[in-house]
Amino acid sequence: MLESMKDEDYIDNNINEKWENIKTIIKETKQQLAEKDESTETLKKKDDTMRNAKLHLEEMKKAREKWLIKGRRENEEQEYHHKRKEEHKLIRNKKKLYMKNIIESIEEDQKYNNTRKMYDTINQFKKGYQHKFNMIRNRKGE
Repeated sequence: MLESMKDEDYIDNNINEKWENIKTIIKETKQQLAEKDESTETLKKKDDTMRNAKLHLEEMKKAREKWLIKGRRENEEQEYHHKRKEEHKLIRNKKKLYMKNIIESIEEDQKYNNTRKMYDTINQFKKGYQHKFNMIRNRKGE
């Protein structure tokens, strides 16, 4: 009789432990999914800003074409210069944001002792875009 009671207690404790493990796994998964949702929201915002930038650029191009086609009238010229000024302002703000993000990533790499990644980022930024190409040595491509 005592053995059967001990077995039941053991089974109950085992079930409770398993249930607690399941609870913690569910909570951790929920947390991870919430973090992923936040990252996709930032991607959506980035896409929206890119669309807005493209729309501004198209408006500027249309204003320039309108100005050139209609014989360079003063109204069209002012409208074009206004659109151009807005577009350049938008581009400057994007460049500032890009620079800020680069600097933050470098500081973060330095903080967490990722020196290789930090120096790679710095060198890439200093050198600018370097086009990588492969030389073809003979006709076979070797």
